[in-house]
Amino acid sequence: MNTGVPGALGVGLNVFAVGRSPARVLLVEDEPRLLSSLQAMLGGKGLEISSATNGAEALDLLNAIPFDLAILDLGLPDMSGHAIMDAMNAKQLGVNVIVTSGDSGIESAIGALKRGAFDYLRKPYTREELFRTVDNALRQRRLLAENQRMTQQLETSERKHRNLVDSSPDIIFTLDPQGLFTFINRRVQNLLGFTAEEMSGHHYSKLIHVDDLKRAHYAFNEGWSRYNLSRNIELRFQSNHGDGEPRTFNVELVGIPKLKFDTANDNGSEPIGLIGTHGVARDITDRMKADQLISYQAYHDILTDLPNRVLFRDRLNLAILQARRNNSELALMFIDLDRFKLVNDTMGHAVGDVLLQQASVRLKACLRRGDTLARLGGDEFTVVLPELSAREDAVFVAEKFLESLRQPFELAGQTIHISASIGIAIYPSDGETIDELISNSDIAMYHTKSDGKNGHTFFKREMLDASTRKVEIEHSLHLALARGELEMYYQPQIDINSTHLIGAEALMRWNHPTRGLLSAGEFLPFAEENGLIIALSDWMLGSICRDLLVWNAIGPERLRLSINLSPHYLDRGDFYSKLDAALLSHGIDPSQIEVEVTENICIRNPDSAISQLERLAQLGVRVAIDDFGTGYSSLSYLHRFPVHTLKIDRSFVVEIHDGNTQFPVVLAIIAIAKGLGLTLVAEGVETLTQLRYLENAGCHLMQGWYFHKALPQTRILDLVKAQTGQSGLFSGFSAFSDL
Repeated sequence: MNTGVPGALGVGLNVFAVGRSPARVLLVEDEPRLLSSLQAMLGGKGLEISSATNGAEALDLLNAIPFDLAILDLGLPDMSGHAIMDAMNAKQLGVNVIVTSGDSGIESAIGALKRGAFDYLRKPYTREELFRTVDNALRQRRLLAENQRMTQQLETSERKHRNLVDSSPDIIFTLDPQGLFTFINRRVQNLLGFTAEEMSGHHYSKLIHVDDLKRAHYAFNEGWSRYNLSRNIELRFQSNHGDGEPRTFNVELVGIPKLKFDTANDNGSEPIGLIGTHGVARDITDRMKADQLISYQAYHDILTDLPNRVLFRDRLNLAILQARRNNSELALMFIDLDRFKLVNDTMGHAVGDVLLQQASVRLKACLRRGDTLARLGGDEFTVVLPELSAREDAVFVAEKFLESLRQPFELAGQTIHISASIGIAIYPSDGETIDELISNSDIAMYHTKSDGKNGHTFFKREMLDASTRKVEIEHSLHLALARGELEMYYQPQIDINSTHLIGAEALMRWNHPTRGLLSAGEFLPFAEENGLIIALSDWMLGSICRDLLVWNAIGPERLRLSINLSPHYLDRGDFYSKLDAALLSHGIDPSQIEVEVTENICIRNPDSAISQLERLAQLGVRVAIDDFGTGYSSLSYLHRFPVHTLKIDRSFVVEIHDGNTQFPVVLAIIAIAKGLGLTLVAEGVETLTQLRYLENAGCHLMQGWYFHKALPQTRILDLVKAQTGQSGLFSGFSAFSDL
């Protein structure tokens, strides 16, 4: 026996290979001279050749080594070639066999071919016959292996694509012309509780909610035309889950046209009918709920669920139109809760928020059908009383308000007593426009406060009108600038991953000579109205640059400072040049400055705002959207504005009382920021529960009383020094560290 002898075929003979290995050929011949001749003819051409001189030896080799081709002599001394082939077939060795024989009878050839021989060579055969037959046998072997490989690839590809289809977040399906499911992926079971098997062969109506069947029938059937073979429709699908609640899907349908064309048509290019429908149904239930919630909260106060300023003005405008048409009166009440600030400051914002919620419930219970109670912000509420028969009606409601608030509140284990100051303006005698009525009722409310609070007052012309009060505020603010009564405070921003101070929000304070330290909300609105905001903002730029220069001198770490930008200041158009000049003169890197604008700036003058903010971004200054989600601007502005940061408003954060409850608006804002690649900062973090919930949801930059109150420059410098190691290692943060 001779094994492992390299050999090859002649010119034109294709060498068979399995992978990168040459074809293996077994020569079974008992005639030594003929065996040697075969080895000589096939040798040296890249084939791996083994040989056997009898049947037993051949079977041992066939069982031990996978051969591609066997050249088998029928007349062996110990057994016939037919017997060897029977043994090969019994073990399914899958080897191509070329039978050689000197027998001139036809029976031998027929017997070999019946047993699966590839070909039969009668001895003596020529060299060319041998080469041609071997070449054909190996070519067939190679093609068979290629077909098997392609079949395996197709099967693998099919499994892969079916897995992709089944793993799709959408329901993917096909229908026949009668609307019966011919295929549906397994996503239907996760979303709706139906298995793909039980849906197969059933009509699509089995999935459709009963109230949407007519729309579905039109979309799936009557809505098709030869010119429109695709459509989108929103449908509710039945759920087979325990809750049984339907889910809403955006269904994209694509009609599959017949390949036959109408030859009677002028151009003969229109398909005739449909052979089925391909559909993709995307579950938009959660998105719709989030959109509805965001839309609802755009017109309602998050804390009290009352109409907010936007919806209130809309309701008031409608009431004015009706009163004008009916030649009747209406009353507008402005309500401010007495002693609320004391409760909020001493017991914390969380208790203050609960107080606002309970107070709003009591006030709402006093209203008539058709009246509107709204929260403007803080502890200020407004009430519209349409179709007023007499002023006594307004007095009756106001007295009910006061009586309801007179009952004590039980909060945080303590008994709290509050009251309210109410101002009342009557349409049309006290004003014929929304702003006049709001302003005059506000004046009446302040008159109630000056008379000792806990009461109600109708507006009178002899009262101090709003313009006089604004002039006094303006004069006081001018004096504040001249006397140096303004001061910048800084609200630290913390990276909870590292517990490091990464920056701060700049907040203006007024050291009023008689009223004490006033927050920006107590005087900046007046500055906005009378134009003094420009001078105050100019002062702020110089002040924060000087303070930031001191921060930078402490150590190498460069903290970021966020400044709130007034829309009026931005509208002036020279903010860019002023900021650029201030940064240049103080040697401040623009990347250390982040300008915060409210989302409603998009509504005021979006094109001008975009132009200004783009110039700031080119300068290297970052742009943040403050109070995101509290206004009513379109999300599309986020794509147009050069925004770097979104800030989650405190009104959303205070709602987080339980780490196991879902808060969709917060999650939606975080998802928006992540989707747009924006930095995210949460405001008003006051509890560990809020911190952990935001952290788990993916927000890691925070500010609020849980870490620090707004601090003056001297106190913020202590934090900066501590973090740089100049006065001990910065130890992170502690709950209510500055209370």
